[in-house]
Amino acid sequence: MAKRGPYEKGEAKRREILQVALEIFAAEGYRGTSLRKVAASCNLSLPGLMHYFASKEDLLVQVLRARDEGGRERWEAAEGVERHLERIREGARTPGLVELFVSMSAAGSDPEHPAHAFFAERYPQLRARIAEMVEESVAGGRMKASLPADRLATMLLAVVDGIQLQWLNDRSVDMEQPLKDALSLLERRDDG
Repeated sequence: MAKRGPYEKGEAKRREILQVALEIFAAEGYRGTSLRKVAASCNLSLPGLMHYFASKEDLLVQVLRARDEGGRERWEAAEGVERHLERIREGARTPGLVELFVSMSAAGSDPEHPAHAFFAERYPQLRARIAEMVEESVAGGRMKASLPADRLATMLLAVVDGIQLQWLNDRSVDMEQPLKDALSLLERRDDG
C-alpha cells in the first residue's frame, strides 16, 4: 500500500487552490480578484499560495485548464451542437472566467508566456472536436457543408471567441445567438 506523502498532500492542496480560484474568479471576475483573497480562502499566505505555481500567470492558466477539465463532463453530456451551446451558456454565467480566458488568450500569443502552451494545445483539440461534430451532422443529413469540416470548425470557433469579446464589452449582446445563426446557415433544408 502506497504511503500518503508530501507529494500527495501538495497535489491535494494545489487542487484545492485551483477550485477556490475558479470559484472566486467566476463570481468576482478576473480584474476584481486578488491572489491574496484566493490565498486567504485557502488558509495560505500569498507566498504560500505561490509555492504551488511557477508564477501568477501559471496559476491563471491552470485555472483555465481546471475550468475546461471540470466542464468537459457537463459539456459531453449534451450531444452535437447543444454541447457547444452549453459552453457558451456557462460562459454567460461566469463572466469572470470569460474575462480571464480572453485576457490569457491575448497574452498567450507570446511564445514565452505560460498561456501560450495551453492555447497551442487547446485550439487544435477544440477544432478537432468541432470538425467531428460537423462531419457527424453532415453524415446524418442534418447539415450541409460546402467547405471541409476543419475549416468550418475554425470559423465556428472564431464566432464563439469573437462573441465572447464583444459580450465582455456589451453585456446586452447575446452570446448564444450568433453561433445558432452560423449553424443555421449550415442546416440542411428540404427544398421540395
